[in-house]
Amino acid sequence: MSLSFKDKNRCLKVLKVLYLSRFSDEKMSKMVKQNKGGTFYLSNAGHDLIGTLCALSLIPKKDWAYPYYRDRAFVIGLEAPLIDIFGSFLARDVHHHGGGRMMPDHFSHKELKIPCQSSCVGSQFLQATGLALGVKEKNEVVYVSGGDGSTSQGDFHEALNFSCIKNLPIIFVIQDNAYAISTTLDEQTAGKSIAKVCQGFENLLILEIDGTDYLETSTAAQKAVEKARSNNGPSLIVAKVPRLGAHSNSDDPSKYKDATIIESEKKRDPLPKFEAWLLSEKILTSIEIANVKQEAQKEVEEASIEAEQIPFPSTENYPTKIFKEFDVIKSEPKLGESIVMMDAINHAIDEEMQRDPGVLVFGEDVAKGKGGVFGITKNLTQKYGSQRCFNTPLAESCIIGVAIGLSTDGFHKPIAEIQFADYMWPAMNQLANELPSIFYRSNGEWNCPVVVRMTYGGYIQGGPYHSQSIEAHFCSIPGIKVVIPSNAQDAKRLLKTAIRDPSPVIFLEHKALYRQRFFAAREEPSSDELEEFGKAKIIAEGKDATIVCWGLMAVFVFEIAEKLKKENIFIEVLDLRTLVPLDKNSILESVKKTGKLLIVHEAPKTCGFGAELASQVMEEAFSYLDAPVVRIGAKDCMVPYAKNLEDATLPQKEEIEKAIRKLVSY
Repeated sequence: MSLSFKDKNRCLKVLKVLYLSRFSDEKMSKMVKQNKGGTFYLSNAGHDLIGTLCALSLIPKKDWAYPYYRDRAFVIGLEAPLIDIFGSFLARDVHHHGGGRMMPDHFSHKELKIPCQSSCVGSQFLQATGLALGVKEKNEVVYVSGGDGSTSQGDFHEALNFSCIKNLPIIFVIQDNAYAISTTLDEQTAGKSIAKVCQGFENLLILEIDGTDYLETSTAAQKAVEKARSNNGPSLIVAKVPRLGAHSNSDDPSKYKDATIIESEKKRDPLPKFEAWLLSEKILTSIEIANVKQEAQKEVEEASIEAEQIPFPSTENYPTKIFKEFDVIKSEPKLGESIVMMDAINHAIDEEMQRDPGVLVFGEDVAKGKGGVFGITKNLTQKYGSQRCFNTPLAESCIIGVAIGLSTDGFHKPIAEIQFADYMWPAMNQLANELPSIFYRSNGEWNCPVVVRMTYGGYIQGGPYHSQSIEAHFCSIPGIKVVIPSNAQDAKRLLKTAIRDPSPVIFLEHKALYRQRFFAAREEPSSDELEEFGKAKIIAEGKDATIVCWGLMAVFVFEIAEKLKKENIFIEVLDLRTLVPLDKNSILESVKKTGKLLIVHEAPKTCGFGAELASQVMEEAFSYLDAPVVRIGAKDCMVPYAKNLEDATLPQKEEIEKAIRKLVSY
C-alpha cells in the first residue's frame, strides 16, 4: 500500500469529488421533476468512488479518457467545470459535452482530452484502443470505462484482443453493478465474472476488486496506471459496485430487485464507508468532513443556478457542424504516363504517406508482401515500416473503431481498408453511429479525418458478399462523404483530397475498374494535384438527354454515348464522382438544357441513390422535363455467383442503350 493514499490533501480531494458527484445526482433528480430543460437523468451513486480514484490517478490534460455515461465522478475528478456538466444536463448552449446536441453525461471536453462519448454501449472500447495505439510512444495513458453490460458487446473483446496484440497503454475499467438495466449478471456473463472470461488474454493485468473500498481501489488504479505509463501493456479493472439509484429516471428498480437486494446495496455505499474510514484512521475529523460536505453542496447549488441562466441552443445553428470546413487548393495539371486505377490509388497513398507522417494504412491483409487482396497497398510496409502499414485482426468493427480513435489525437490520419463493401456490416455501429456524428455531437470539438476504402461492385463473377453496390446506405448517413471514381486520374486526385479532408470519407473502388484500360486508365496526375468534392464531370456533351451515373456505369454509358453520336444522337453524360457532397446544380443545369433524365446505377433499383436524385430533380426542375425521369438499376436481390445469373441481375449495356433510345424519342 502506498503511504500517499493516506495523505490528508489527497483524502480531502477524494471526499470533495465524491460529495460533488453525489449532490449533483440529487440536484439533477430534482431538476428533472421540475421540468427545467433536461428530461433524462442517470444516477452515478455507488459508482462514484471508482470513478473518482481513477481520475485522480491520471494526469489531467496529458492522459486521455473515454468515460461512459455513469462516470460523472470521474469527469468531476478531472476538474471539468460543474457549470458545463449542469449546462449539458439542462440541454443548454455550453461549449463542452455537446452543447445540447448530445444527452447528459455523454462527455466531451477537448482540453481535458475526453473525446466525444455516445449512447452505443461498448463502442468506446475500440475507439480508446485506437487512440492508445496513436499515443503509445508519448508516455500518455488512455482510460476507458463501461458497465458490466458493455462486456457482452463484441467491441469489448475485440478491443482487449487488439490492445494485448499491440501491448497498448490502456486501462479498461468495468464498473460492475451486476445489472445491465434489469438484466442480471447471471443472464449475461458466463461464470458470473468477466475477469474470469478474460483470463486468456496475454499480457493483460486483471484486477477484480471491491470498488467501494478506498485502499483496494486506489491500489488497483495505481498499478494499472504505472503499467500503462511504463509501456508494459493494458490492464482490466473489474470493480464490484452497487447501483444505488435507478438506471435512469424512467426506470423503477423495484420491478426487478427485491427489498433485500436494495437494502444490501445501500450497505455497500462507498461514500459513508469512506467517511467512516477517514474517521477511524484519524485522517479527518467530523467537523472537517462536514465542512467539505457543506462546501460541495454550495458549489453544486451555485453551478445549477448559473447553468439555468445559459440559453438553449439556437434553432438556426443546429444543422451545422456536419462537416468540418475544408478548402481544396488546386494546382496546374502536370500529367505523366498512362496508369491503371489500382496503381493510381497506390501512388496517391504512397505520396500522402511521404508528405504526412501521420497517415497510416491498416486493414485485413494490407501489409507486407500481399498489399491487400487486390495488391493496392503493395510495398507500403516495406517503404514506411510496420508501424504505418499493418494488418489487423479479421474484425471490421475493430478496424473502424481503431481508426476513429487513431484520428482523435490530432496527428494521425488513418486509411482503413474493408476488403469488400459487403463485409462492412459488422462495423456498421462504428461506421454509421459513431464516426460520422462525432463532429456534430461534440459541437465541433472533435473531428475524425478517417478514410475508409472499400472495393465494391460486380461484373467479374465475385458472387454474394463480394459484389454488392451499397453506396445508397452510406449516403443516408449525415456526416460522411461518399466518393466513387471511375478512372485513374479522378481516383488519384480524389483520394488525395480525401486523405487531407478533416471529415470522414468513404472511398469506393470498383474492382472491375482496377486494371481496366479502355476508359479507366489515364495519364497520371502529379503529386500536388487534388480534386474538389461535389463537382460532377461532363464526360460527354449533348442536347438530347442527360444521363447521370458513377463508377463502372460511367464507362458503360460513355461507350453508348460514343456509339450514338454516329447516329446524331447526342446525350450528355455526367459522372458524379462524389455522391456526398452532391453536385446537384450540374444535374439541374443539364436537365434544363436537355429536358430528359436517365439515372443509371449498379445498385438495386429499389431505394437506390437514383431514387433520391429523381426526387430532387422532380422537385426543382419539373417544369423543364419533357419526359418522365427514368432509372436503371440492378434487380432487387444479391449479386449471384454464376455468370449468367450475374448478368441477369446487373444492368447491361443493351438495356441502358434501349432506355436511352426510348427516352430520346419520347
